Amino acid sequence: MTGSTRAQPRLSRVPGARDQWRIDPVGAMSVPGIVFASDALLEQAVDDEALRQVANVATLPGIVGASFAMPDVHWGYGFPIGGVAATDVDAGGVVSPGGVGFDISCGVRLLASPVSAGELGQKLDALMDALDAGIPRGLGRGGVWHLRDGRSLEGVLRRGVRAALEAGLGTEADLARCEDGGAVAGADPSQVSERARSRGFGQVGSLGSGNHFLEVQVVEEVFDAACAEVLGISTSQVCAMIHCGSRGLGHQVCSDHVRTMLAAMHRYHITVPDPQLACVPVRSAEGQAYLGAMAAAANYGGANRQALAVAARRAFEVALGTGNLVLVYDVSHNLAELERHPVDGEPRLLCVHRKGATRALPPGHRDLPGDLRAVGQPVLVPGSMGTASDVLVGADPGGAFSSACHGAGRTMSRQAAQRRVRGETLRRELEARGIAVRASSARGLAEEAPLAYKDVDEVVMTCERAGLARRVARLRPVGVVKG
Repeated sequence: MTGSTRAQPRLSRVPGARDQWRIDPVGAMSVPGIVFASDALLEQAVDDEALRQVANVATLPGIVGASFAMPDVHWGYGFPIGGVAATDVDAGGVVSPGGVGFDISCGVRLLASPVSAGELGQKLDALMDALDAGIPRGLGRGGVWHLRDGRSLEGVLRRGVRAALEAGLGTEADLARCEDGGAVAGADPSQVSERARSRGFGQVGSLGSGNHFLEVQVVEEVFDAACAEVLGISTSQVCAMIHCGSRGLGHQVCSDHVRTMLAAMHRYHITVPDPQLACVPVRSAEGQAYLGAMAAAANYGGANRQALAVAARRAFEVALGTGNLVLVYDVSHNLAELERHPVDGEPRLLCVHRKGATRALPPGHRDLPGDLRAVGQPVLVPGSMGTASDVLVGADPGGAFSSACHGAGRTMSRQAAQRRVRGETLRRELEARGIAVRASSARGLAEEAPLAYKDVDEVVMTCERAGLARRVARLRPVGVVKG
């Protein structure tokens, strides 16, 4: 494991704040670390390398405010997963691919159907069979959208979801409920290598493997009826949740630009406590190249989820006689974006890294579409396989540069999970609980066993108590499709 070798950082409670802990600046740290965690979640974080990574991130040039950790924080590449950090662009602030991760724009999409749990009933197996047949998944597998040529891929990289609509995959209504309008600004496909393009060309509209999934869910409980009505969800409604990202293309973009930054840092007199924190100034040529490539990969990720949504609609049509799945929201949790936030009372242009963290704009924010402005930005939090998922919205005023959690957060590695759980045993247990399973491999199933994750209910409640976001609805799984 690569990283700083100094002792575990010391934590103290933040006076007057619920579920917030502070790591005081020591050594090269320019700002404190702030960890959002209940007592139970903190115990798990202390046993992880993540807190050292929180402290390491606090040394990045130009960082402001604090190095933040969400309640689902766990060890990652450079940054912890669940890490949020913002750097001041006009004060030499840096961008670091480690603050975004390899799966650029890994994100979640929630679709609401007109079908109720009672109406689904005995048709669940037919729906799962249709999804099983229609959703490509697994390592290196092809996608449902067969691009014609390199120009088609270029369109995906530049225009994201809009490119999918132009290819007949979806409707204009989908765009209105996508973060960033379905395309991250500033995409520069010329900064995406040929190797990255070749890896992504045949994978548009595919889940991949690991923790990616498509779940059929039922809205189990609504906490805020008025907000749920705005979002278009109601109790007992059948929904589909898609969790995936930019596949091999995004991974290659990260690898390519980490390598470039490692070679360039000395020119900017930058040193970091961990080479996985490779970074360069946002205003540098290398920084602009990465942000352009990252935005292009993010647009690929959004188009990927859009294509999968269309495949899900087709499966619902085949099995249930209706493909009218309305997009509730699509949001990424692996991005670095240029945003304006107050720093010491003055608005500043910041490069906000959210790795395993979701943007959670508060009600009234100017960047929200009109129909969502009254309630705040939706935050989609998938649970571990077999546990509930949650819909939240950004709180006012929020915190951590308007950020919230992204999921349950791992407590053990995939290898450790495989040693503890047999995939076929887990399949039988899930099906005994009424959760239909369609998985490409027993090994992949074991890697994502619920025992490998934190308690998602505790994660979500911690976010709410800390004022990062507020709960709208809870959804329980009734079927899962995995790579």
